[in-house]
Amino acid sequence: METLGFDWLGPLMFLGALLFLSLGYPVAFSLGGVAIVFALIGINVDAFEPSFLAALPSRIFDIMKNYTLLAIPYFIFLGSVLEKSGIAEQLLETVGILFGRLRGGLALAVVVVGAMLAATTGVVAATVVAMGLISLPIMLRYGYNRELATGVIAASGTLGQIIPPSVVLVVLGDQLGVSVGNLFLGAVIPGLMMAGAFALHVLLVAFLKPEAAPALPPEVCQMPRRELRQRVVQSMLPPLVLILLVLGSIFFGIATPTEAGAVGSLGAIALALLNRQFSWVALRDSCEATLRISSMALFILIGSTAFSLVFRGLHGDRFMFEILSNLPGEGVGFLTLNMLVVFLLGFFIDFFEIAFIVVPIFAPVAKALGFNMIWYGVILGANLQTSFLTPPFGFALFYLRGVAPAIVKTEELYRGVIPFICLQLLVLLIIILFPDLVMWLPSLSFD
Repeated sequence: METLGFDWLGPLMFLGALLFLSLGYPVAFSLGGVAIVFALIGINVDAFEPSFLAALPSRIFDIMKNYTLLAIPYFIFLGSVLEKSGIAEQLLETVGILFGRLRGGLALAVVVVGAMLAATTGVVAATVVAMGLISLPIMLRYGYNRELATGVIAASGTLGQIIPPSVVLVVLGDQLGVSVGNLFLGAVIPGLMMAGAFALHVLLVAFLKPEAAPALPPEVCQMPRRELRQRVVQSMLPPLVLILLVLGSIFFGIATPTEAGAVGSLGAIALALLNRQFSWVALRDSCEATLRISSMALFILIGSTAFSLVFRGLHGDRFMFEILSNLPGEGVGFLTLNMLVVFLLGFFIDFFEIAFIVVPIFAPVAKALGFNMIWYGVILGANLQTSFLTPPFGFALFYLRGVAPAIVKTEELYRGVIPFICLQLLVLLIIILFPDLVMWLPSLSFD
């Protein structure tokens, strides 16, 4: 009985957690509950030392005082303020006017704005909701193909998961024990490649099927040059300055990601004041959104800490290490399985759960196999980006479905994101085959 518990309780615990998650139970309680149940089972069969549980309070306090994780609420607050203050809306309208005369111009504007908002906030929900409310009705009104329109909005919204400052990369940096600033640097080129791939796809569709992505009528895009210049300066310049403040301070070693997030939050409030759309209601709503998402992340992290502690006490980590480090093909076999597991889990659970459950199991093996952990973190982030698009539980799909007109069918939304998922996987394959695309910027000294 002892041998059975020693060999199989750890893997059974992992499968039990996935079962509860697939049944829809809250993530934090699923992880914590499974940890308690399997700790009791392990104690009863003499496969688990109760002393492991004594370390849990100190682990939780370590989470509470983790300085790196403080960047998460800052970036979420930054994105919420830009959404509530109307800055994101003005940016999208202005870029739409600039590109609207081109075939597929409005879809191209969505990609450009998605990349800019990603580089400002790193928050998917705010970007998808803003673009869904503003651009989707206009695209449908002027004859855009519904699948293309919904697909480009959902996909462009997910750019915030790979283009810095990204909440995903903050979490991965903490889980992998690497510099978040270096992860940000490593993700710049892959993020731009993602945005470029989306833009090329839009242009190709517009060229091959002009009726699927028509240009806007001239009267819609006409505006006096002076007024257009003024609008560009007022709507595009402030977010670009904010991007330089946040990312520039990180890349050049002036501030940590947490400090840069704090500066960005103050900058967002200043922009909202200059935009004359800042109010106590907007501030309250932004704070509520920040509190809700940050609390969810914190409780998931506490639950995953209990889970990983019991999992390690049951020797599940050693069991998984032996299996994963001895796969056929060594590093290639491990990386193939790793990427496949993360991609498939993305169909059913959120990136927070994947980062807190799966990454701690795979990361020690990746380190033992000699992988560069910055490169490994970036390819994990690029893979996790697909979890926001993959049906049936892609979060970007939920956000867009919530604001899309009733005329747009759910199956059209699902079909629309498939080409963009393929593009994301193509970019992921390229950065796996050519690691220098990730490692070139971190190898430069900006300090």
